[in-house]
Amino acid sequence: MKLRIARYTTNLNRMIDFYGRILGLKILGEFKDHQQYDGVFLGIPGESWHLEFTVSGHPPLHQPDADDLLVFYTATVNEFTALKNKLIANGVKNVPPTNPYWAKNGITFQDPDGFRIVISIAIN
Repeated sequence: MKLRIARYTTNLNRMIDFYGRILGLKILGEFKDHQQYDGVFLGIPGESWHLEFTVSGHPPLHQPDADDLLVFYTATVNEFTALKNKLIANGVKNVPPTNPYWAKNGITFQDPDGFRIVISIAIN
């Protein structure tokens, strides 16, 4: 089974910059003017999941919730620290999590659309 998490945005380039350049995901594919939508697929090559962001002439009607999270697990403490520092250096807003588990086991940031991501260390 594969997983695609799709979300509509108002600024595709901003999402590519955040999830690509800052977070380190790769562009796996993209499309232009497909039934009046542009979009991009971002993820890690070879994995069974990816994120899709789309944009068209209509504004999104969604609103971020403090518990709507994308959680990214790093393999090592060094990877966690480097990613956290890169997010902070790029001015990404660190926000307190609603769920106390994430305060103890990760760090929470907001993406350009106001949705939250958590960076944590994978526990084997």
